[in-house]
Amino acid sequence: MFNAALAQGRYVTDELRMFQETARRFMQTEVAPHVLRWDEQGHVDRELWYKAAELGLLCPSIPTEYGGGGGDLAYEKVLVEEQGRAGCSAWGLSLHNGIVAHYILAYGTEAQKQAWLPKLASGELVGAIAMTEPGTGSDLQSVRTTAIADGDEYVVNGQKVFITNGQQAGLIIVVAKTDPNEKAKGISLVVVETDKVSGFRRGRNLEKVGMHGQDTSELFFENVRIPKANLLGKGEGMGFVQLMEQLPQERLIVAWAAVAAMELALDLTTQYVKDRKAFGKRVIDFQNTRFQLAQARTEATLARVFVERCTEMLLDKKLDVVTAAMAKYWTTDKQFEIADLCLQLHGGYGYMDEYPISRLWRDSRVQRIYGGTNEIMKELIGRFL
Repeated sequence: MFNAALAQGRYVTDELRMFQETARRFMQTEVAPHVLRWDEQGHVDRELWYKAAELGLLCPSIPTEYGGGGGDLAYEKVLVEEQGRAGCSAWGLSLHNGIVAHYILAYGTEAQKQAWLPKLASGELVGAIAMTEPGTGSDLQSVRTTAIADGDEYVVNGQKVFITNGQQAGLIIVVAKTDPNEKAKGISLVVVETDKVSGFRRGRNLEKVGMHGQDTSELFFENVRIPKANLLGKGEGMGFVQLMEQLPQERLIVAWAAVAAMELALDLTTQYVKDRKAFGKRVIDFQNTRFQLAQARTEATLARVFVERCTEMLLDKKLDVVTAAMAKYWTTDKQFEIADLCLQLHGGYGYMDEYPISRLWRDSRVQRIYGGTNEIMKELIGRFL
């Protein structure tokens, strides 16, 4: 079994442990029992956001003056891990907390922070960020969505796809071109409050290979008018820089989830092979089983230790693009390999939806794609060799 002492980063405090206990109870009582139902309905219950807010689980790393918990990003890590241990991929909590709220905190004006962060912390608003388009994935410089100035407003036109929290989001950060003639220098981030505009439309809640309970959606913007005051940052054309500044944090969030998922897969599988018998003995008594699990557990432990070090770097504001890319690509590749091994060790039962390993296997595949594909991660690393 993994030695938890290896993961006791210097950032762990008594207060953080208390928060972890609260998060674990919440995930086990309010999340885990509903995973299968959410998979069927294609989204979490809207009420879940309000329940989480009551316990301070929304925006715990946002300052208290904006309605948050006043903690640091270690609190977001705890939530990612406890949600992972509950076997839930349906809830876009880490995006709401660790990404959307932090874009506003980092680049918003005081008025924007006062207007939006308390509502994100209370659950009144669910957050999303709209980057990907039908013809544009990792190549954000080529987005076609536009936000063209017209007097005191921007007029937003375009289509986005694969947007987490798409069906429930009331506040959406949109990656758009304020200057369509430029590539990176033409990109800006603008905020759309969906209940205050016309011309915004939610498309399909997309059917996916995995993460069936997550409302990953198409979004359409047709002459959507928003105030110029909804621009994030000190001026137009700053969006690409803002995205690059936040990506190390976002990619580490993906790595946190990967480590939690591989540890859960190994825990479930270790117990299964101890209980399951074949040819008159327990499956774990076969040397092949023990050797494969020994290797996988070692790799998961290495991933845990590396990610813990990356977390310390993040909290010290020293996590660089290359190290974050290494963490994202290696842990998610390893997550998929370990999930696949664990399903194999379950035999035919591993392919049945009633066994959690089947969902862990399905859900692991997309981790290598979003947040920047793992091929892009290797390209980034390669540029610094």
